Amino acid sequence: MTTNLEAADAPPTTATPTVTQVALTHRPGRWIDGWNPEDSAFWDREGRGIAGRNLRWSIFAEFLGFVVWQLWSIVVVMLPTAGFSFSTAETFWLISMPSLVGATLRFPYSFMVPRFGGRNWTIISAGLLLIPSIALALCVGNPDTPFGVMLVIAGLAGFGGGNFASSMSNITYFYPQREKGWALGLNAAGGNLGAAVAQFVVPIAVTVGAAATLNLSLAGWIWVPFILLAMFGAYRYMDNLSSAKADLRGSAAALREPHLWLLALLYIGTFGSFIGFASVFPKLIADQFPDFSSFAVGSASISLAFLGALIGSLARPFGGRLADRFGGAVVTMSAFAVMALGALAVLWTLPLANFWLFLGCFLLLFVAAGVGNGSTYRMIPSVFAARSGLRDAHHRSGDVGTQRKAAAALGLISAIGAYGGFVIPQILGLSHGATGSYSAAFIGFIGAYVVLFAVTFLIYFRKNASLAGQRL
Repeated sequence: MTTNLEAADAPPTTATPTVTQVALTHRPGRWIDGWNPEDSAFWDREGRGIAGRNLRWSIFAEFLGFVVWQLWSIVVVMLPTAGFSFSTAETFWLISMPSLVGATLRFPYSFMVPRFGGRNWTIISAGLLLIPSIALALCVGNPDTPFGVMLVIAGLAGFGGGNFASSMSNITYFYPQREKGWALGLNAAGGNLGAAVAQFVVPIAVTVGAAATLNLSLAGWIWVPFILLAMFGAYRYMDNLSSAKADLRGSAAALREPHLWLLALLYIGTFGSFIGFASVFPKLIADQFPDFSSFAVGSASISLAFLGALIGSLARPFGGRLADRFGGAVVTMSAFAVMALGALAVLWTLPLANFWLFLGCFLLLFVAAGVGNGSTYRMIPSVFAARSGLRDAHHRSGDVGTQRKAAAALGLISAIGAYGGFVIPQILGLSHGATGSYSAAFIGFIGAYVVLFAVTFLIYFRKNASLAGQRL
């Protein structure tokens, strides 16, 4: 009888939290076994602190990745002063090559965290940034450096662009589903700000105290101590999770999904526009308004080109928040509409030769591109959930298979979208080479944004579309 009573009392005393309680195992090399952030008790007890520590150093390393990725966008403007004489076409190749390489590297980089561990790969990927930084410092110090060598070194800056994929992949393993959006948003925003910081800091660093000379080599050297600090921080404070596994099956399934390619097209239009215009903005200002290319502040110079990347970066989280509230499709459509108007305004203002009007119109374009970045990225899991037949796909993620496909699609689409950073400078360069102006390129951009607006409306917003009937 006593045994039966004890058996009857057993379920309340052996509650589920006791059975599922997470017990971490730490192994040499800062490997962690048993990581399960979905366990609320574990997350509140120690998971949040560990994840936050890894997130902070991940943001710093990714920030430096974007800095290195965008160094050539500002350095090319200063090359003539340093004694280089490259053609306009060659200059646009130097601007666009880092984006081409960086976008391509995002594919393999997304699988490196499961292969080597998040901490270990952060050390390696940060260390790789030393190569383009030091190589840039050496090559720009000699005006006789051949264009081919300069192009290769510019391509090496693509290491910084690849960092985004591995950094985002790493952080997604640390956080529970309910907090992934915020953590990944911080990680992405911290990285994107690197483009603005590079364009702001480099002109100051290479001119301060230089009198009539230009110490362009500092554009590379100044980042070396910070890269070493990122490597040390990753070594000392970050962790590897044994639970981080490569999802090749999810990636293969995502690639077979037609909506992956449609969403990638939209992301080329939003993020590709942001990174493409950010990289080429200093060159456009120097060509169209040479008197406003830099402003003297004491013994240093600054360029207002950094404002574009800064505003676009800050606008991205708001795009995601607006998409949470109103749906990604309507916000993305609005972004493309404003981008088309912004590009049209730039086209109209070019003949007026008014720098401040030109700057204002371009900043409007950057704000819209930043908002579109966040809203398009927010659409991806909703679209995949809707494709699985789930109702209320805006708020529900679907089964495990759907989540795996959506997670793989996020990485693949981010890589494809980055090719816009190569396409936009090339289109601008071709326009200038063929017609002597950038007007034809902006006409093409306006047409592209109108088409992307129509695609978003017809497929993701129109009531009788295949995914209509719910907010995406």
